[in-house]
Amino acid sequence: MSAEAALKFAAEHGVEFVDVRFTDLLGQWHHLTIPIEEFGPNAFENGVGFDASSLRGWAAINESDMLLIPDASRYWIDPFMEPATLCLISGVFDPITKDGYWLDPRAVAQRAQNYLKFTGVGDTVYFGPEAEFFIFDKVSFHNEGHTSGYSVDSMEGPWNTSSERGGSNGHGYHIRPKEGYVPLPPLDTISNLRSEIATLLRAAGIPVECHHHEVATGGQCEIDFRYNTLLTTADNLMVFKYTVKNAALRSGKAATFMPKPIYGDNGNGMHCHQSIWRDGKPLFAGDGYAGLSDMALHYIGGLLKHARAIAAFAAPTTNSYKRLVPGFEAPVNLAYSSRNRSAAVRIPMYSQSPNAKRLEFRPPDPSCNAYLAFSAMLMAGLDGIKNQIDPGPPLDKDIYDLSPDELKDVPSMPGSLDESLQALESDYEFLLANDVFSEGLIERWIDYKRGHEINPVRMRPHPIEFSMYFDA
Repeated sequence: MSAEAALKFAAEHGVEFVDVRFTDLLGQWHHLTIPIEEFGPNAFENGVGFDASSLRGWAAINESDMLLIPDASRYWIDPFMEPATLCLISGVFDPITKDGYWLDPRAVAQRAQNYLKFTGVGDTVYFGPEAEFFIFDKVSFHNEGHTSGYSVDSMEGPWNTSSERGGSNGHGYHIRPKEGYVPLPPLDTISNLRSEIATLLRAAGIPVECHHHEVATGGQCEIDFRYNTLLTTADNLMVFKYTVKNAALRSGKAATFMPKPIYGDNGNGMHCHQSIWRDGKPLFAGDGYAGLSDMALHYIGGLLKHARAIAAFAAPTTNSYKRLVPGFEAPVNLAYSSRNRSAAVRIPMYSQSPNAKRLEFRPPDPSCNAYLAFSAMLMAGLDGIKNQIDPGPPLDKDIYDLSPDELKDVPSMPGSLDESLQALESDYEFLLANDVFSEGLIERWIDYKRGHEINPVRMRPHPIEFSMYFDA
């Protein structure tokens, strides 16, 4: 693909504007929109200037000027913008040195892919995330010094307050808590919307394999799109989240990838399937446990050893740890197993084909910055391969039914964002190989999370505290 091909595509589709998109440190997409007559082939070489100082966690005011240089290999027409708008994903660069900006998460993913090739272990790593989300009919929240609260509503929920349908009024169809897995309409009220989203994704160049309702009530969904290389899949996840949110909004609803928006029901996870290949051949298939190769088992060893540090990027919000609790299919115990969905690492057994052999790392959630989270997982796995880390024996029992004595030797995921950041502070060397991550980026991440997320939550009274302590 080339700049000329992208501009030819724009001309053929009557494009009037070009939307240049980039990802901030925390994983939020941003954009600049440029009239097509102002956007020529030189933009792919010289870039487009912008001010990075106003973005979360990024440049100081005295080093704010940055360049966006679009990646000509990926373009599509935005289905939500008028007039016709061509979308391009960009990297962020220093305008003086033309080096990649040290806090650009997409550059981290590019370096992680390059490091895999450098090691000689393989030449390609594939990722396939399952990013769950909720689609609500109504959402409201407020946080002031003297008042705070939130409310979500769905026609599917037994707690529904809408006069249209659900709960104790309307048509009476509703999904009971934790019983929402793959029901047909009328219980599944958003099947058509998921199909619409799937159609939009396919038009944007993202193959969709299936979609369905998920376990939780209140409109929990999953739309599975096909795996791809680490960088391409991270790009696809950005397109995916943008499409889901805007399609829901266009239908008068609201979508969220927040890990735990409903108390007492399942949260949103993002199980990440991954495998390494070389010269078009899979390297995780073998004669070991569950049909795995020694390389795959060592990769698991790396994931499990560094899982608590990985959590700082893969489960990166205070809300993430309201999902990572026992009893809601959340993989809080660091073990591996075939078929057992309560293990942190699962080996899917749908097919015995070597091409299908992969690992599924289950702790991540879709609030993460995929560029950083995928890269951290790969770096942990490669550390396991390099040092031949033994993952220990598999745990094929139902982890949630194990006695405390049986569980005492099974390590667990952090119980809070603060714990995960502490784990990252004490275990980050594996991320620094070949400068894939930098100490500066890791320090910036930790400082931001503590100062802008952990402390505000820690200092603010919670509504449930009034119920527990007002009469103290």
